Amino acid sequence: MDRSKDDEVGRSITSGSDFLQLDADRAPAGGLSSWLTRQLRLAMADGRLPVGSKLPATRVLAAELGVSRGVVTEAYQRLREAGQVAGRGRAGTVVVAAPVTARSVAPSPAVPDELFGGEPGVDVFDALRAAPARIDLSPGLPDLSAFPRTAWLRGERAMLGELPAAGFGYGDPRGAPQLRVAVANWLARNRGISADPSQVLIVSGIAQMLSLLAQVLGRDGVREVAVEDPGSLGARQHLRNWRLDTPPIPVDSRGLRVDQLHAQGSGVVLVTPAHQFPSGVVLDGPRRRELLRWAEEGGLIIEDDYDAEHRYDRPPAPALRAMLPERVCYGGSVSKLLAPALRVGWVLAPPGYQEALVEAKRFADLGNAVLPQLVLARLMESGELERHLRVLRRRHRRRRDAMIDAIRRHLPGATVHGAAAGLHLMITFDTAFDDTALAAAALARGVKVQPLSWHAQRPQPPGLLLGYAANTLTRIGEGVAIIGQAYGG
Repeated sequence: MDRSKDDEVGRSITSGSDFLQLDADRAPAGGLSSWLTRQLRLAMADGRLPVGSKLPATRVLAAELGVSRGVVTEAYQRLREAGQVAGRGRAGTVVVAAPVTARSVAPSPAVPDELFGGEPGVDVFDALRAAPARIDLSPGLPDLSAFPRTAWLRGERAMLGELPAAGFGYGDPRGAPQLRVAVANWLARNRGISADPSQVLIVSGIAQMLSLLAQVLGRDGVREVAVEDPGSLGARQHLRNWRLDTPPIPVDSRGLRVDQLHAQGSGVVLVTPAHQFPSGVVLDGPRRRELLRWAEEGGLIIEDDYDAEHRYDRPPAPALRAMLPERVCYGGSVSKLLAPALRVGWVLAPPGYQEALVEAKRFADLGNAVLPQLVLARLMESGELERHLRVLRRRHRRRRDAMIDAIRRHLPGATVHGAAAGLHLMITFDTAFDDTALAAAALARGVKVQPLSWHAQRPQPPGLLLGYAANTLTRIGEGVAIIGQAYGG
């Protein structure tokens, strides 16, 4: 349509909109409404205006563009007639369909053979999460449906009602003081660790702890961190990302082979002594004493307190940090207790590393988001988190028992490891075969698992890691039955 006098008046004002960065001064001759219609369709086609997004009110957009309201109204009407937007009353004008174009398509999820057909890459866990599956038995997944939404919302409302205006500014890179106090109290109550809040550094989970430590250790000339074998592939990836080697130290039924650590010669070791990942072994008393003697002689222990809270059939294993704080760098998080999405964890470093870690954290992100820290502190101090943990233990025990029963029925040749604690089981087989092929076959049938070989640097028996915390009893039984079919077929 031709420009009206109102359009010309609008064009005389050099203006633009934050919405899609639209600028009417860039419109070619031939009509403002046609130009605006094309811009909106292009935004729908390339994903900037996805289905469900709301368009600005006609009066608002017209004012921002410096055009008459009729220009915007006509553009919206053309889109409405094409079935691409719809009026939703007070909800305004909403995108209901995107134009069909030759737009680029997001990469398809990896198929089983691609995912398991070689050495796992740095994005292997992202690819596995994106892979479609009807039943997800991946290890390390808590029951996200159990997240205490009501308690969290109650804590959030209370916190926002009390928080002064200054609380919305930048926080302390070490973490909110309230959470550091709460974490110190939590560790004293639940892990026997005596720590002053000034020693607590809040981080975005164990992954960030490893990245920060790798930077600090690298600057001190450390070139390798010994790791358990089998042990977490993810932890190795984070350390290697910072150019640290990860020599493997064998794990047996008593935990880390400290004699092999001595023989290997590394000065730093990463361990999961409370519930070794992936085997579930608890580092026993003699091995603990042996490892602590190694540290007293100059070694540094990085203690990932993995799954320490999730125990069912055994007493709690004491934290190494409680015995030798000057040589143990301790880390924990709420990823398995509440949800990974919170991205909250903590580090207690030996005195010689505390300031360097705070500096690394400051330059990494200036500190974690403050508001979730304050809510978490309230849950910890109110006893809500302990109550949540008690509920989870009862639920997880039932699901673990259901998985063990299903393995006995459908995989009678498998040996179960790590049943006394944690959120997953490790199973191994006496017969020789490629466990990645079994994982691929299970995924092809709609069940997601991880092969043991992903987490091993040295030869290991074939095996799988099977998570039970995030599934119902029915799905656990069905998933294991499908794995049994894949194994037998």
